[in-house]
Amino acid sequence: MRYIFKFPDIGEGIHEGKILSWYVDKGQRVALGDPVVQMETDKVVADIPSPRDGVIAARFGALGEVIQVGDPLVEIDIEGVDGTEAQAIANEAPKPKSQQSVQEEGFGVVGAIEVAGDAAVLPAGDEGRAGASDEPVRLRRKALATPVARAMARELGVDIDLVAGTGPGHRVTKNDIQVHHQKSLAAPAPAAPAPSPPEGPRVEYEPLSQIRKAIARNMSLSKQTAAHMTLIEEAEISALVELRRTQQASFQARGLKLSYLPFVLRATALALKHHKALNSQLDLENNRLVYRLDVHLGIAVDTADGLLVPVIRQADRLSILELTETVADIASRARERRIGLDELKNGTFTVTNFGSIGGLFGVPVINFPQAAILGVGRAYEKPIVRDGQIVVGQALPLSLSVDHRIVDGGAATRFLREVMGYLQDPVSMLLV
Repeated sequence: MRYIFKFPDIGEGIHEGKILSWYVDKGQRVALGDPVVQMETDKVVADIPSPRDGVIAARFGALGEVIQVGDPLVEIDIEGVDGTEAQAIANEAPKPKSQQSVQEEGFGVVGAIEVAGDAAVLPAGDEGRAGASDEPVRLRRKALATPVARAMARELGVDIDLVAGTGPGHRVTKNDIQVHHQKSLAAPAPAAPAPSPPEGPRVEYEPLSQIRKAIARNMSLSKQTAAHMTLIEEAEISALVELRRTQQASFQARGLKLSYLPFVLRATALALKHHKALNSQLDLENNRLVYRLDVHLGIAVDTADGLLVPVIRQADRLSILELTETVADIASRARERRIGLDELKNGTFTVTNFGSIGGLFGVPVINFPQAAILGVGRAYEKPIVRDGQIVVGQALPLSLSVDHRIVDGGAATRFLREVMGYLQDPVSMLLV
């Protein structure tokens, strides 16, 4: 008996996804839990596993196509299931949202299966029909490849997204890149077309990625809902600069680069324990404020696809070394789109470090429904007065945006002053 397996609801309000890679072909046998397709959502890249053992009878959707939750993914030929049992499975009433879970071991998402055939809502694919093309739809897609293969492609000047992958799941291997490069060298250079006069404005179009659509949606929600207020200050961090200089070698021996960010995270986490309004959110439906007793810091990570905000759990309990290790790990995995969906949830406060690129001050947008976000600028030298003398100091720009419906100006200022105090006297935060 055949079943149609639909794109499942993987939670967190995700309604659609883009097909990045197919792991199965028509006629291929799959087992329970085997990956069927790789989907890009507005939060993560996830492999969707098969809910049953069987043989793939048809695939639905082309590479690069955006499909909705509930749209068909594959048709599976299930052995040993008679018509009566199949109809019983298909007619099972859906569980309430709060009870939706999968009991079958190895199947990590909530999905939907329908009987195919006369009772199917959806027709079988057009594979094998007269006039149907056997060629897959060729769409521009982001290649799946290891960092080593990507490095080789950059060195050879090869656009890796144009290379046909022969590895597992159509991954691009080093051999694929070498073959593609040799073919491009052997191919005659095309004749340059005669220049034509421009017609209208010169433009270039790029489809919105799932992450970019989510960013646009969430930023609009934040600005339309929260009452933004921003405070801007500078912390004098000469003592922190010296502490970092003396400890850099020991961190490098562990394979780590010690930056100012772990100190900022430590200072922020400690200050949040004393200023609970900035670690809260507004619950208007129940006419109350919700104070978060745990400090889960979100870190804005700049990726090629847009900002991701993975969360460091219980950040106030971590040392500078542990924070350095955690930041390095989650930043690397976020840029490679290997962050899990659970690592993006339940943040209570966000830190964005635009100074790592070069900015001094900014007006960061609150990661709604959180109450506040701290922007960190680029540290720089400036003249300061110390003991009545003008000397060279070290300044770290800080920009704190708060939801003025929750946080008053005085509370925001006191919080920011405490953060600055820890950064100006870094030993004090190491003794807490």
